[in-house]
Amino acid sequence: MVNPGGSSQPPPVGSGSLSWKRCAGCGGKIADRFLLYTMDSYWHSRCLKCSCCQAQLGEIGTSCYTKSGMILCRNDYIRLFGNSGACSACGQSIPASELVMRAQGNVYHLKCFTCSTCRNRLVPGDRFHYINGSLFCEHDRPTALINGHLSSLQTNPLLPDQKVC
Repeated sequence: MVNPGGSSQPPPVGSGSLSWKRCAGCGGKIADRFLLYTMDSYWHSRCLKCSCCQAQLGEIGTSCYTKSGMILCRNDYIRLFGNSGACSACGQSIPASELVMRAQGNVYHLKCFTCSTCRNRLVPGDRFHYINGSLFCEHDRPTALINGHLSSLQTNPLLPDQKVC
């Protein structure tokens, strides 16, 4: 297991001596054939689990993430914090316990996931358009999009309409 930003190599063990490691999860001795090392600690493979989904992290990948006192699998880390840990609309931090909305790799507070024109909240099941970093509801999509062309101000490739899941 690798903790991004942390040491990925365990400290050396003295040669010729069998040194029992203690699990950071349960506190017990690790006598298993395999053990995990992350966050400067050793773990039984059964004890290193995602704080959200309880998946055994040694079984689902080679990395884990930590934030706000939680150990997370990659999917839950991205779901909770996105790439930056801040809302793409307001820039405020998103607490680990808060549900979020996502569009094109950006993460939003539920209250901030709104149409750029009418400011109505977009909810699961709504169709929306993501253009130049802005969200538009189906009703307020730019008329250039309806006519099939965009102005020269378009910097990001046009993506087909999307549905909030």
